[in-house]
Amino acid sequence: MDTQISYILAIESSCDDTACAVLKNDKVLSNVVAGQEIHEKYGGVVPELASRAHQSHIVPVITQALKQAGIKKEQLNAISFTRGPGLMGSLLVGTSFAKSLALALNIPLIDVHHMHGHILAHFIDNDGQEKPSFPFLAITISGGHTQIVKVADYHDMEVIGTTQDDAIGEAFDKSGKLLGLGYPAGPQIDKLATSGDPLKFPFPIPKAPDLNYSFSGFKTAVLYFVQREVKKQPDFITNNLNDICASIQHTLIKILFQKIEKAVQQTGIKTVAIGGGVSANSGIRSQLNSYKEKGWNVFIPPFEYTTDNAAMIGISAYHKYKKGYSAGMETTAAPRIQM
Repeated sequence: MDTQISYILAIESSCDDTACAVLKNDKVLSNVVAGQEIHEKYGGVVPELASRAHQSHIVPVITQALKQAGIKKEQLNAISFTRGPGLMGSLLVGTSFAKSLALALNIPLIDVHHMHGHILAHFIDNDGQEKPSFPFLAITISGGHTQIVKVADYHDMEVIGTTQDDAIGEAFDKSGKLLGLGYPAGPQIDKLATSGDPLKFPFPIPKAPDLNYSFSGFKTAVLYFVQREVKKQPDFITNNLNDICASIQHTLIKILFQKIEKAVQQTGIKTVAIGGGVSANSGIRSQLNSYKEKGWNVFIPPFEYTTDNAAMIGISAYHKYKKGYSAGMETTAAPRIQM
């Protein structure tokens, strides 16, 4: 189905952000996100509260997205949604609404893998910004995922490295929680790290086989470090916060890039693109850019397409739509769906 113009409405509800976007082919006309502040006091996402908030947010968010795009729902050519992975209750809200809307408008329904969306966000038409050429290595880093993916085509992807336990985003957030920082702690660590000494406090580099990652041991090391130092000096965290954050960030970046370097060597692919919420981290962006000197082709998405958003779901759906793909109404949410 190679139509000249297609309008696709995309819904993303995998975690705690209710998002809707409208795309005209690969161009984003609107990209609306409603966050959920209620989780901050719990120090993490509460699934039941997340699904309830999605139910109250989804109609206003979709209405606003259509309004900003300047089109009516009758002009839409397809409805897309995140099928998984994610929180079951949250996914069900987006899935159910997308099915109902597609059925009411009698237009195709397109399911999208959340991590495919993060990878394909690089193909959004963003004022002529260069796009990666196939094949390339995609590094997806977020609160729930840390993966190295070999991307041969828009929907031909192979995971060649993944975390064996926790994700890098969780390592940032849990380390920040130990330091008394609010949720999410990752952005706060990034900000404080800019004023600290990254070599002040050495942390261990966890060992994981092949191109895989492990972050649980790192979190434990930070816990023991904080407990030990606070016992000796009660004001240790307050007096050394910037240096601790800089050291944590430095080590996590080192862990991340050791395996990325290895993946480039093993595959011979020097085109590397990052995606996911943690790709907003300034230290990671700076480190990736430094590899340009080694001949790498580096791609970093705009900040608005790093955290969970519906535009990335829409661009993935667009490339499926062009091939004539359509999901059946029996399609269900899949919280643990594989790549």
